[in-house]
Amino acid sequence: MAIDVLLGLQWGDEGKGKIVDVLSGRYDLIARFQGGPNAGHTLEFDGAKHVLHTIPSGIFHRNALNLIGNGVVIDPVIFLGEIEKLRVVDDRITDRLYISRKAHLILPTHRLLDAASEAAKGKDKIGSTLKGIGPTYMDKTGRNGLRVGDLELRDFPERYRSLVDKHLSLLRQYPDFQFDLPPLEAVWMEASERLRGMQLVDSELYLSKALAENKRVLAEGAQGSLLDIDFGTYPFVTSSTTTAAGACTGLGVAPNRIGQVFGIFKAYCTRVGSGPFPTELDDELGEKLRKNGREFGSTTGRPRRCGWLDLPALKYAIEINGVSELMMMKADVLGDFDRIGVCTAYRYNGKEVTHLPYRIDPELVEPVYTWMPGWNCDLSGIERTEDLPEELMNYVRFIERETGIRIGVLSVGPDRRQTLSLS
Repeated sequence: MAIDVLLGLQWGDEGKGKIVDVLSGRYDLIARFQGGPNAGHTLEFDGAKHVLHTIPSGIFHRNALNLIGNGVVIDPVIFLGEIEKLRVVDDRITDRLYISRKAHLILPTHRLLDAASEAAKGKDKIGSTLKGIGPTYMDKTGRNGLRVGDLELRDFPERYRSLVDKHLSLLRQYPDFQFDLPPLEAVWMEASERLRGMQLVDSELYLSKALAENKRVLAEGAQGSLLDIDFGTYPFVTSSTTTAAGACTGLGVAPNRIGQVFGIFKAYCTRVGSGPFPTELDDELGEKLRKNGREFGSTTGRPRRCGWLDLPALKYAIEINGVSELMMMKADVLGDFDRIGVCTAYRYNGKEVTHLPYRIDPELVEPVYTWMPGWNCDLSGIERTEDLPEELMNYVRFIERETGIRIGVLSVGPDRRQTLSLS
């Protein structure tokens, strides 16, 4: 049995959580493979809105088990707060949630280092969520980190203190940064003790056994492909592997065990924080997209930058992930635009190119647009594909021709019911 992968193809916020929730009925196990509480996956159903940060988006389906893989970084305080909110909906949530012992822990001092470093950058900030993600992954690759399994060891207090002392020495480099660590530590220690009592597993063995038993597994990514540490718009990226390759390293599965790769993208583009964005609309059209799409970060609350769909970037993400099926989100947001722009190429160094260059800084690239008629109607109540406007289907077919990949799912609203199959 193969593992299917679902991930974002833009700068995150594509709507992955909703699609995982919709697809979860087909799977026995949903496994999150990277990222941490910097992610925000929003799900809406039965008139309620739920935002998940660390927990896989299949958690509301009682037929599916959920695994937090080794590639994820966990802040026990945020994680337990998330659990408590979910218990209002279902008090058996933790019965179907498993956590890798190899997942790394975010300490209070990781968050302090994140905040101090970002503040020191001034106008050169990368737009960190200040959740301690970067410093935690730095400790992981520097072989200094603490993992969930360490909570079970007798000498955990000594391990914790050794790492914190190192962090405090680094914080002395920021003499203007003020903090009060003891209250943060007290809350963290209480939360980590509760985490220790949850269902901790050796996740690679857990997954191997599930596959041997022919369980259907869906790997869920966070953020988006253009934020990948290697293949994103560096240095304005996250600290983990957000592409399909991250499912292998973040769960402990071999590449030949990967099956379908579902790529999620919006009908337009958004980005949170700093970094290049060739199709950004810094005008009333961008503001209209933001308002129509409720484009505010589910983790930070920051307004998202908005712009037209970027096909060179989308095709690049499709290629590096080996996407087998596309899923287009938020088609309803474009419902009252007379015409819609699609970037089909860039003018780069005096030439027109259709690929994503090494750098896409505004002084290097200029988007080349194809303009298409809008559909000028409300899609939110449409339940049958045959009722979709022809202008929207022309937009879908244009993207399919340009990318060479079929769009199998179309979202026309935030609720799980507002999801149409085009297959």
